[in-house]
Amino acid sequence: MSSHPTQFTRRPYKGSCHCGTIKYITYLTLPFPDSPFPSPDPKTGMAERSGQRLYKCNCTVCHKMGILHLRLQNPPTDFLLLSSSLDPMSPEGGISDYTCNKGSNHRYFCANCGVRCFSMRGPMENAEVEVDGKVVKVWRPVAEGWREGKGAPCYLSINAVTLEEGPEGLDLREWHDNGWVKYVDSLDDSPGFSEKP
Repeated sequence: MSSHPTQFTRRPYKGSCHCGTIKYITYLTLPFPDSPFPSPDPKTGMAERSGQRLYKCNCTVCHKMGILHLRLQNPPTDFLLLSSSLDPMSPEGGISDYTCNKGSNHRYFCANCGVRCFSMRGPMENAEVEVDGKVVKVWRPVAEGWREGKGAPCYLSINAVTLEEGPEGLDLREWHDNGWVKYVDSLDDSPGFSEKP
């Protein structure tokens, strides 16, 4: 009996808020790697390392906002914020910000339709990259010094429900049925990831 190794494919997926003010591209490797979730530190609730994963968190902020976290393998190369604005984070750029946890985590949302597309901690830069055969200006996380994980200064989480449905491999029902959605318990004294809530 021969077994066929799983073919992992990295490809771009588009996402947006409901009205289209916020648009982004993220690069995902599907199917999701079947690797164990890192165990968070009991004191901080943060894992030693990051990596591509999909999970629901039951902390009060994520619960109230309805976030389905999609963490990326390498945010500086895997996330592009498309914007015609010189600074999408300015009031004129259409993106508003809600901070909590002593202001360290920025939960960005559309100032027009209110949809929350991503949360971030760390610097961003303006860059020119090729998208669909054209050079466009984008905002992306700064690669130099980008570190995620326990005690690290950087963090990026996309709200997976803002991904555009349709491209091959992008069906949130399938992601659920395949067991790719994990759960993190942030309310008790021993936070950790599990298969079920």
